[in-house]
Formats: sequence, structure tokens, C-alpha cells
Amino acid sequence: MTGASYLTGLIGAGIGPSLSPALHEREADRHGLRLLYRVIDIDRLGVGPEAVGELVRSAGALGFDGLNITHPCKQLVIGHLDELSPGAAALGAVNTVVFRDGRTIGHNTDVTGFAQSFARGLPGVPTGRVVQLGAGGAGAAVAHALLTLGTDRLALADTDHARAVALADALNAHFGPGRASALAGRDLAGRLARADGLVHATPTGMAGHPGLPLPAGLLRPGLWVAEVVYRPLDTELVRLARDLGCPTLDGGAMAVFQAADAFRLFTGLEPHPDLMLEDFADLVGAPTP
Repeated sequence: MTGASYLTGLIGAGIGPSLSPALHEREADRHGLRLLYRVIDIDRLGVGPEAVGELVRSAGALGFDGLNITHPCKQLVIGHLDELSPGAAALGAVNTVVFRDGRTIGHNTDVTGFAQSFARGLPGVPTGRVVQLGAGGAGAAVAHALLTLGTDRLALADTDHARAVALADALNAHFGPGRASALAGRDLAGRLARADGLVHATPTGMAGHPGLPLPAGLLRPGLWVAEVVYRPLDTELVRLARDLGCPTLDGGAMAVFQAADAFRLFTGLEPHPDLMLEDFADLVGAPTP
């Protein structure tokens, strides 16, 4: 495969700080490939998320081999693709698009990415009752991963309550009745008081969206906290939870494992996730996640 070349990229909003280009290009170097990974930031382009379909079509016309898709386009892109993998269809969200023989095929590597990260970073924590903030594209993937990992009761909270209801309904249809429920804001405190863990899957905490996704007083030492945001790696939520003594999981390993799975889809080659974790740690100046 030495000498093969690939053109890939990432579509999303506020993605200038993304480490995806470096992660993919470093992994390609290990395989003797030429891989170019471009950032396509809709904020910089001055277009809205509804432009994702045109951007995907343009990328295909320009000879791209694949794209990653991130906030806020993971669900909007679906209507512009020719085919979905079974996993992406079940989720209703796509984070990876592969161009093959003139067709666009949508996949989702967030589910496996979060599952591998969780197993590595929070081994043995109780998962019976979990509260999740965020029911968008990333939230759908994380919810599927949690229920696959054995969560008995998953309570979903989202600023768009109808979106939380729709995701809960889809999860119950897939995993069985009663496994997921939509949580109204007024019920968050009571549910968290009885929960084993909290998962955060909204953009809050990203470089362009600083802050906490919930009142600080709702956190307590007995609660584990998992984050999907990785830029910055230490979000305000992770720092506060760690200071309280909560077991915490930052978004770094999820970013690496989903990138490894996407690399496999783009190139057909088996990635080296442990080395990619080392790359990530080098890029952020942190210990290996």
C-alpha cells in the first residue's frame, strides 16, 4: 500500500482547534500513505449547517475519499447521502462519510469510540442509572453505547425536549421498553441525586462554547462524570467534577478511538489506536489517556 494517497476532511462549526488532521495524518505516515486531511469550517465559510449537503457533494466532485462530520451536521447530513451503514441508520446520526464508486455512504464511529473510551477510562463503575445531557448526534451515539454497555435506565435531558423524547423512543424500540426516558429540566436534580453517573454530550465546554452544562451544585463526589468534548481537554465540567472527587473521563480517548475507526473506513487499513493515543497526548501536552 506504500505510496497510496487519500484526500479526507472534517465538516463542522468552530472546528479550527480540531486535532483530527494531525491524528489521521500521523497514522497515515506510519502506514507509508500520503493522506491530506482538510478542515471545512462552516463558521469560517459563513454558511449554516444546512449547507452540509452541498459541501459533501462538492467534496465528492473534488475527489475526496472520505469526510468526518461533526456538530451541528451529524443528523442533517443524512438526507444527502446515498446509503447508511446499519449502525448509522439505527442512530440517525453520521460522523463519517465514505465516497465509493460515485456513492456516499454514511457511518458512525462515535458509538464504538465512546464505548472503548469508557471501558478504558472508567472500568468497573456502576452503570445502572445514568443521566445524559444532550440528545443530538453525539448524544444518540453515546446513548447507544451506554445501553450496549449495560446501563439499565438512561435519563436524557436536552434543551430541545422533543429531541430527547424522540431519542428515548428510538432507544426503547431498539433496546426494549423502559430503558430510556426523556427528562424535563425541573426533574434533573432529583434524577442526578439517584444516578450512578453523568454523561455530557452537548457543545457546552468547547472552546467556542465555554461554561457548565448544568448547575455546579448538582454534582457530588459519588457521581462519575464522562465528557465528550476534548478541546479543551479539561473542560469546566471535568475540572469541577475532579475537584469534588468524582471519577472523571475526559473526551480525549473517545476522539482517538472514533478517529481510528474512521481511518479504517477511509483506507481499509488497520489503525494503531495505542499509538494514536500517544499522538493525542503529544498534541495536547497531556499524559496518554
